[in-house]
Amino acid sequence: MHVAVLGASGKGGSEIVKELLSRGHTVVAIGRNAETLPSGEGITQKPGNASDADELAGLIGGVDAVISAIHFDVPSSTLLSAVKKAGVDRLLVMGGAASLKNAEGVMLYDSEGFPEFLKPIVKPAIDFLNELRQETSTNWTFLSPAMNIFVGERKGPESFRLGKEELVTDEAGQSNISYADYAIAMVDELEQGNHVKARFTAAYG
Repeated sequence: MHVAVLGASGKGGSEIVKELLSRGHTVVAIGRNAETLPSGEGITQKPGNASDADELAGLIGGVDAVISAIHFDVPSSTLLSAVKKAGVDRLLVMGGAASLKNAEGVMLYDSEGFPEFLKPIVKPAIDFLNELRQETSTNWTFLSPAMNIFVGERKGPESFRLGKEELVTDEAGQSNISYADYAIAMVDELEQGNHVKARFTAAYG
């Protein structure tokens, strides 16, 4: 497939680009600074502003899917408007973990002990997911990572488990995944489409 990756120079976006290329897909790498965008065979660099729906629609025209790994200061309405204008039917979003539920069924954001200083940072991702859930025409997917996502080795698909609305943890109760393994789950979803118009999560466990 020919895939546009928004935020291609970031920690998540760069690993998603690597995973796409390793599977034979081609990439349109989009970001604000051309100097930091990944380059190489199979990559077309397109510096631009993802917060402008018209500009973004021009950047993503002709792709089969869009994967967004940008911050949530760009609202879902902007991304959805852009993909519709560009005639792209598939949108995958690198989400946040705070909207997942704990074992008691309480959203992490609302759970006891959730750090107050983090709430203003993660709330836009929760709002973004809620807005996506109102969308009926575009085939979107929101992939929440583990509570702790970090730069680390690519262990492979056998190293992590998938979930839907509840946080995935290991035997010690920890929720972790590397950006590299998160990228595997994202590209698997692109290829397989098991969570269309839905959210899911991935973590070691």
